[in-house]
Order: sequence, then C-alpha cells, then structure tokens
Amino acid sequence: MSSDTTGAGGGTDSAAFWENHYAGVDAQWGTRPNAVLAEVVTALAPAPGGGGRALDLGCGHGGDALWLASLGWDVTAVDVSATALGRVAAGAAAAGLTDRVHPSRHDLARSFPAGTFGLVTASYFHTPVEIPREQVLRRAAEAVAPGGLLVLVEHASLAPWSWRDGHEDVRFPAPDDVLASLLLGDGWRTELCHAPGRTATGPGGETATVTDNVIAVRRAGRPAAGRGDRA
Repeated sequence: MSSDTTGAGGGTDSAAFWENHYAGVDAQWGTRPNAVLAEVVTALAPAPGGGGRALDLGCGHGGDALWLASLGWDVTAVDVSATALGRVAAGAAAAGLTDRVHPSRHDLARSFPAGTFGLVTASYFHTPVEIPREQVLRRAAEAVAPGGLLVLVEHASLAPWSWRDGHEDVRFPAPDDVLASLLLGDGWRTELCHAPGRTATGPGGETATVTDNVIAVRRAGRPAAGRGDRA
C-alpha cells in the first residue's frame, strides 16, 4: 500500500496521481493484510472484541482495514482515491464487514478523521507528491487514544516494481529518525523501532528482498471501555 495523501507543491495533484495508479492496478492487489503489520498487531494489539476503533491511513485496496475488521476492530479506512475506497467498500460487503469498515476520503495534508482511536496504522506512507509528511504522522500520533498504539510500516529500500524505482534521489530515513520526527515527548512507550528485512512479492508474482522501517509506539494511560475512545 502507499500513502494516499495530497499536498500543495510540485504541480502534481495527488488525487489524480493515485486515481491513475489504482486504475492501472489489479483490483485484487493489496487486498490481503501487510504481513509485517499483521505480525506487529497480533503481538501488541490483541483483538478488541467489543469494538475498539482503528484508523488505517492510506488504506489502498483495504487489505489491512478488512483484516483488522475481521478481528473485531471498527475501522475507519482513509484514502484520497475514490477508486480505492470503492474497492474497499466492495471488499467489506463481500466479507460481510460493512458494519465495521468505514471508507473515508481525505486529503490528509488538508483534513483528518475526527476522534481518537485505539489503533492507528499507516503502511508504506510514501507519495511522489510533496506533502507535509511529518505533520501528518504527528497528527496520526495525536489521534491515538490513551493506552492505544501507533504502528508505522515504511519502505526502507526499493522493490523493483516500486513506482519510485529508477529515482536516483530516493532516500529513506532510519527508523530512529522516523521516531524522532514524531516529537512524541513524555507519555509514550516505544514497543518497536527497527528495520528488518523480508521477502516481498510484487503484483506480477515476482519476489525481492526488501527492508522495512517498523515503528510501534504506545500512548500511556488506560484504554477506554467499549467505544469510549471516541472524541
């Protein structure tokens, strides 16, 4: 999945870019959860059962959102692409999860979902369009409820099929740099901050060894009961 966000600058409209991107991608691509995210959530954020709220930023075709909903999370799935969100809605309907998956269109450089969430995730939050990325991720941290978890899974290297492949100026921050950029201050506990390697599979079935930044941080405090984490 990619960061489906927009921002001013560069003369490129992000909504148009990502609409074009998804128009050229098989609708089934990205409908399974990110394996790294799934591992982290399974270890650090047990299924909520009673209806804890989750926020999936840059949800793409909804693989993460649908998986989280299947665990019992009430998921707000955010993307700037109407095409992607339509596919998320269709996937939720097919899986019988429409009551727990809520597609929401946002240009995250300009607007952000209201409320707080027990789990906030962003998988591969990257875009070729200039955006205030650090500000968006700080806003994501602000949306984490007491006792809740923020999970970022980011590219730390390029796969051959990446839309960024061939860009000589592509540079990825170290996980410690990403964590520092969140400006979390007191009241947070770092659960994970590392860059493991893995074998990834591309849209054509090809494979490559890639590296991901994985950051998971928990806000101090006791989680609210039931749906009490709503702002």
